[in-house]
Amino acid sequence: MPVTGVRHEVCDGVSYLTLDRPEALNALTPDMRERLIGLLDRASADPAVRAVVLTGTGRGFCAGADLRGGAGTGEREAGDVARVLRLGAQRLIAAVLDCEKPVLAAVNGTAAGLGAHLAWACDLVLAAESARFIEVFVRRGLVPDGGGAYLLPRLAGPHRAKELMFLGDAVDAARAERLGLVNLVVPDAELTATARAWAARLASAPTRALALTKQLVNASLDTGRAAAFAAESWAQEINMTTRDAREGLRAFTERRAPHFDGR
Repeated sequence: MPVTGVRHEVCDGVSYLTLDRPEALNALTPDMRERLIGLLDRASADPAVRAVVLTGTGRGFCAGADLRGGAGTGEREAGDVARVLRLGAQRLIAAVLDCEKPVLAAVNGTAAGLGAHLAWACDLVLAAESARFIEVFVRRGLVPDGGGAYLLPRLAGPHRAKELMFLGDAVDAARAERLGLVNLVVPDAELTATARAWAARLASAPTRALALTKQLVNASLDTGRAAAFAAESWAQEINMTTRDAREGLRAFTERRAPHFDGR
């Protein structure tokens, strides 16, 4: 039985993941989280899927984890919270970062807490003009989780990250673009069409080369120059065995546009 709150379709090589709990601003339940992780893993393994789009319905992209029902209150044994985060929110963010296909976020509204981190973990981020991002944790007396303290300094720098996390102010789409948190802001009515156009470009690109490029960029943030250069050399070595690499070089010498099939 499909998990309520997540819609999924594959069209023209793109896996579309849509959060669909508009009455709760698409707050993530554990079932929704596990469904997303599974679909991202499936996208990695499916050669017919060459890009992923993550978006939401209604006024919200994702309001974070659904804490209704007392999930964030009450007495706990030592290690309970860390275990829940490690097996829950952190696994979701890792699934996005580790997905072997490019993941595009189309942020249609409010992205708060884990919802903001879910967007920022994506490889490319489009935002509707009405979108806003909120590091809501400080308002609840909480430490940012779901990879926030890892992602945000790498996107906006440590001082901006601390500003957003310490103050908890909402950041509108225009400022998010200036801070480097999103790639492009578009009118609300153009978000879906723009996301589909970008996804189509990604789906027609050399899929394995994009996967290796994603891995190189993500790893470079945690390694020194020597390790990054070595990883780059081996990534190019691996990529040169792909059919798309051979097609790209052949098309260049034949002075024509390449046709990549993702292999």
